[in-house]
Amino acid sequence: MGRRALRKIDPGLDLTRWLIAEEALPTPLRSELLFGRTAPLQIEVGSGKGLFLAHATASLPAHDFLGIEIAAKYARFAAARLARCACANGKVVHGDGVRIFHDRLADQSVEAVHVYFPDPWWKRRHRRRRVMHAAFLRDVERVLRVGGALHFWTDVAEYYQTTLELVRQTTQLNGPVIPAERPSEHDLDYQTHFERRMRLNDLPVYRSEFRK
Repeated sequence: MGRRALRKIDPGLDLTRWLIAEEALPTPLRSELLFGRTAPLQIEVGSGKGLFLAHATASLPAHDFLGIEIAAKYARFAAARLARCACANGKVVHGDGVRIFHDRLADQSVEAVHVYFPDPWWKRRHRRRRVMHAAFLRDVERVLRVGGALHFWTDVAEYYQTTLELVRQTTQLNGPVIPAERPSEHDLDYQTHFERRMRLNDLPVYRSEFRK
């Protein structure tokens, strides 16, 4: 099920405070360097249209949220969503999440990592491109603080089972804990737009949470 076309962004909307290029990121990347305060930092890899970021920044104002999106048009769209609600505790990076985790993030600097519905790369010869691979998972474990969490959701059963086994083999993260599916209260009360599409079409979503 492919992505739908994006709505146009208001050309007058200033994204300066919400959209960052990967090369402009500080190293090491810490919350106080991006947000001007000391607060728990949560990172979403593959932010898409930014629905998770919009909900999370509003519901947890004491936390800072950084979305990473490799597709330029989606990074801009997610940043525009944050800009419209003037979310001071959310930003989007246009860049490669795997590279950012490896090169930019300090040890034990992140409260939670969120990976929702990553590209499954269906063809076997392309599966090495999946974001949930051994090196990335080791970086996730490294950057999480003690007690921090990795949240991974997908609609692909094979990807889900493969990732759970890979987490077990390559990290010492505890889990998985399987979060319960909660009923939605309104039309956009979903973690991501992709979850909304799956559930409205009565398709399964496979959820997992791991703790350091």
